[in-house]
Amino acid sequence: MAPLRADGLLPRDEFIRRLSRSLAVGGGLIVSSLSIGMAGYHWIGDLPWIDAFLDAAMILSGMGPLSQLHSNAAKLFAGCYAIYCGIALISTAGIMLAPVIHRYLHKFHLEDDSND
Repeated sequence: MAPLRADGLLPRDEFIRRLSRSLAVGGGLIVSSLSIGMAGYHWIGDLPWIDAFLDAAMILSGMGPLSQLHSNAAKLFAGCYAIYCGIALISTAGIMLAPVIHRYLHKFHLEDDSND
């Protein structure tokens, strides 16, 4: 539960626990997204596992694909995966940074109240 304004900042150990939880969720999203991409590039795009990993990692990080895809199914998968990765990248960054941003804004708000 979020602290009330009068309670001040969340204690450091609770903040670390909250930050760890959001980093774990974000890491899980990255691993699952990478796994989906690797499976698709391997089975649909007929790439070896190492090339599937490389292409999935490059797309997920926003860099772009490396391997040439030859079938229409592989090209459709790559396009859909690229769209998904654009959304996943922004969402994961938001999940991972949310506790830090929330703490900063809460601290800023407390400082603002003390000036009144």
